[in-house]
Amino acid sequence: MSGIVVIGAGQAGSSLVAKLRKDGYDGAITLIGSEPVPPYQRPPLSKAYLLGDMALERLFLRPESFYADQDITLRLGATVTAIDPVAKTVSLGDEVLGYDQLALTTGSVPRRLPAAIGGDLGGVYGVRTLADVDAMAHEVREGARALIVGGGYIGLEAAAVAAKKGMQVTLVEMADRILQRVAAPETSAYFRALHTGHGVDIREGVGLTRLLGDGHVSGAELADGTVLDVDLVVVGVGILPDTALAEAAGLTIDNGIWTDEQGRTSDPSIWAAGDCASFPYQGHRLRLESVPNAIDQAEIVAQNMMGAGKTYVATPWFWSDQYDVKLQIAGLNRGYDTVVERRTDAVSVSFWYYHDGQLIAVDAMNDPRAYMVGKRLIDAGKTADPAVVGDAGADLKPLLRA
Repeated sequence: MSGIVVIGAGQAGSSLVAKLRKDGYDGAITLIGSEPVPPYQRPPLSKAYLLGDMALERLFLRPESFYADQDITLRLGATVTAIDPVAKTVSLGDEVLGYDQLALTTGSVPRRLPAAIGGDLGGVYGVRTLADVDAMAHEVREGARALIVGGGYIGLEAAAVAAKKGMQVTLVEMADRILQRVAAPETSAYFRALHTGHGVDIREGVGLTRLLGDGHVSGAELADGTVLDVDLVVVGVGILPDTALAEAAGLTIDNGIWTDEQGRTSDPSIWAAGDCASFPYQGHRLRLESVPNAIDQAEIVAQNMMGAGKTYVATPWFWSDQYDVKLQIAGLNRGYDTVVERRTDAVSVSFWYYHDGQLIAVDAMNDPRAYMVGKRLIDAGKTADPAVVGDAGADLKPLLRA
């Protein structure tokens, strides 16, 4: 039995197989996942799930029965060891499965701290998988001392959860400021103030030299010579596309698995979607690490595997939840030259990014209206008068009709 095989049972993989069946594909479908649980949401792992506010079953994207009902073979706890594009087979150890078409939705893997600086000590965790969060849960307790390594959104979300649990939290960021890679100084300042207001000790421009401990982490030495007592370390220093299988199979790699505008890789029978895939976008190549992209791109790939011939047009948007603040981001701020602030009250604020007078992105904190208007403008290729944006009393909706 051949048909379609999908490697990677995350958001993209689950969305892809569901779309195949919804749109009438009646051949064999096999979805292979390395984890022993059905496809689940990752964003709540380090927030609602770790806090105990979300049960395991609510994490699942679809009930496990969905896959059986849709005649989708779900292989869990299975590791694909090789792809043979010539024979059109995938190997799971000694077992070999044939395919007519293959989709890679392998996602991404977190950067880990090297063992040479104590990254292999007990009490040092990433926050990428259900197993990661389950393993650290017993150490997240009131009064414990947590070190968060990395001041991106993953690190800040982990810091917020730790602080809400009553932990003593220190966050270190090697760059000059938190969120330096992804946001303007104004957004960094907003979240710095938010976290310090909740008791988080943020140290910017300071790297980690090494972790200390005998079997389990007990301290951390920073690049400025400071030594901290530590009970738990959460590492949030970025992720990398999981391209190992694709690279070994001889597929083209370019900041992820190279795909064309339809999601097809350098092998015409193999497709890719989600965090692992890079695709054409506005004259260059882009790889998006977001739930919306995983869903939208996977669904386009599913249609194209059935011959639709559709071009994937990304509309980037993201979100982050920290304490009682919901950040919503529309667009990509790369190359911005101007930032306009719109502040409607003490906690609701948005920052609007422009390049040569053109609106390219919006960061909206507790301001869903600003996010909605900004996203619609960006998706339509329109801009917004900075004078109107910066006037907190001005109605934004007329901008949509301009």
